[in-house]
Amino acid sequence: MHTREEQMQAFGRLLDVLDQLREKCPWDRKQTNESLRPNTIEETYELCDALARGDQHDTMKELGDVMMHLCFYAKIGQEQGAFDIYDVLRHQADKLIFRHPHIYHPSQVGQDHPRPLPYGETDDEREFAKASTADQVLQNWEQIKLKEKDGNKTVLSGVPAALPSVIKAYRIQDKARNVGFDWQQRDDVWDKVREELGELEAELKREDKEKSTNELGDFLFSVINAARLYKLNPDNALERTNAKFIRRFNYIEQHSIRVGKPLTEMSLEEMDRLWNEAKSQETNE
Repeated sequence: MHTREEQMQAFGRLLDVLDQLREKCPWDRKQTNESLRPNTIEETYELCDALARGDQHDTMKELGDVMMHLCFYAKIGQEQGAFDIYDVLRHQADKLIFRHPHIYHPSQVGQDHPRPLPYGETDDEREFAKASTADQVLQNWEQIKLKEKDGNKTVLSGVPAALPSVIKAYRIQDKARNVGFDWQQRDDVWDKVREELGELEAELKREDKEKSTNELGDFLFSVINAARLYKLNPDNALERTNAKFIRRFNYIEQHSIRVGKPLTEMSLEEMDRLWNEAKSQETNE
């Protein structure tokens, strides 16, 4: 691996290249925050895909694409006189120091070379400094964020509105948990899941689409809650199932191409047989 000096040189080189492109490349010169945003979303999903596949090489490449976008936004901020990459990085470091009082003393916010000093002066600081487990750190995190000058005003205001719904539901529940709003026993959640499923089935039988939609949302929310309580990531789990379905359905489609029989002319029984063939060829199912 590379030294810190080499890493800093590489980061500086990226900033230099971006400066030159912004000045000399017609495409880079015309970009704005608004025009870059869709590309940033795409690059972020490509990074998430590489992470889900466990592909280290692709992860490295996609991290570069995302980092370029982050630097690009900082460059635009600099041109507008609002902030530059220094402000971005310094603010982030200060925020991390402030939110980790079990590692740093709050007085070290703003220092260039903070040293671990796990103690506090106020009652809150001393209490936060006692955090010794990941769960305690998370619980402190939410309370500390509420104390920040420009931090969240409420516990759930930190959940981005644009998050995909499954991830958003998980984050909402997780943040509520960090301030003590959670099931006392995780097994208790199954009564709620069964209750929501029953209410969904009842509305579906009545064929009330509006109420059925509401109950479907409640049911999905309860299932996501159960996954969280058992320390399972519902978004990762669903993505695995998506990938599994694609593999098995592709197997059926490839067979139909080989035999020259369109999918629309295959019976459900034929498709089920091929599905089970694909399933039997997979491992760790």
